[in-house]
Amino acid sequence: MPAPTFVPAVFYKDPIAALKWLERVFGFEISSLVTDAQGQLAHSEMSFHGGVLNIGGEWQGAIVGPARMRSPATVEGVNTQFVRVHLDDGLDAHFAHAKAQGANITAEPEDQFYGARTYRVVDPEGHVWNFSQDVRVVSAQEMEQATGLKIHATLDEAGHG
Repeated sequence: MPAPTFVPAVFYKDPIAALKWLERVFGFEISSLVTDAQGQLAHSEMSFHGGVLNIGGEWQGAIVGPARMRSPATVEGVNTQFVRVHLDDGLDAHFAHAKAQGANITAEPEDQFYGARTYRVVDPEGHVWNFSQDVRVVSAQEMEQATGLKIHATLDEAGHG
């Protein structure tokens, strides 16, 4: 199988606890786990339905310049992204499992104007997870009518070229 084009990384104060939580609550699987001499996490990858995600501990260093990798739990819940996970099917069953495992559900499954059914969770350190499943095909015209927004294919089309 070819390597994925993108592999996002999510950082935690306690990455080992995060790995266990993501396995138990979402069904992610550890595909790579590297520890140092003290047993601390050095690198990990998790997989889920063909997707790959790195889970790491907080750190900073020369390879990222002035950047500092932090958990939302360290920075008053601030997030600069969320993780969107697409499911081919079974969204409601996935939701029911996550809820039964005690996940902090912030939005229960609901059909969206763009044709997906979604639900959202905030994990124990404050990362936002958005799970979605396509349930119907919606045209750009239907989305525009539902929202009053204009759907563009390019920046040039939107007047920002």
